[in-house]
Amino acid sequence: MRAFLLSVVLCFVFTLVKAQIPTIPIRQDTTAKLDTLAPAKYVNQGRIAGKKAVYRSLIFPGLGQVYNYGLVVDDVKAGRTQGKRIGQKLYLIGKIGAIYAGGTMLVMSYIDNNNNYNRFLRELQYRQVNGVPDPDNGLTQYPDANALTVAKNIYKRNREVVIISLVGLYGLNVLDAYVTARLKYFNVDETLSFKISPTTINSNTMFGFNNIAPALKLTLRL
Repeated sequence: MRAFLLSVVLCFVFTLVKAQIPTIPIRQDTTAKLDTLAPAKYVNQGRIAGKKAVYRSLIFPGLGQVYNYGLVVDDVKAGRTQGKRIGQKLYLIGKIGAIYAGGTMLVMSYIDNNNNYNRFLRELQYRQVNGVPDPDNGLTQYPDANALTVAKNIYKRNREVVIISLVGLYGLNVLDAYVTARLKYFNVDETLSFKISPTTINSNTMFGFNNIAPALKLTLRL
């Protein structure tokens, strides 16, 4: 009985002593997280700017050039470029003006050719029904129906050419905005250089003879 009581007292004392031992928190190794961090991903600014310029030009002609103009203005305000870039700004404004001037002229040409086409077409239809020229159409100077047909076809062809030209101008507007935005971020390092030095080459090694000819060697340093 005494042995049993002694065992109980020893277990109680051991438990009490163990509870009094302070626990030291284990510090986590933060260097492991730093080692697992992935390197920063490369961001192609030119590609991003090119996409933005293309989307704006597709929505509305000339809007991509306006976006490129804003990029130049931002660079000037931030001090990333030397000078005010007046020439570059005027060049971008000139392209915007050329787009709208060309588009206006093409639209006016389309309207004119389309009106003349419909005018000659109505004259032909009137003469097929009535056999005489339409006095209100103003085409009495064309007595021959074949001449009316030729003129109608010419105006129709011109109208189609104008439509193709408008589509081409629209596509050129998008292409110009994209190329300008991409070239803005295209930079050649100042360490790029080349060196030209004299050298010799073997022009013929047949039959064991070596014909040495003078030449120039071009060395590029990137």
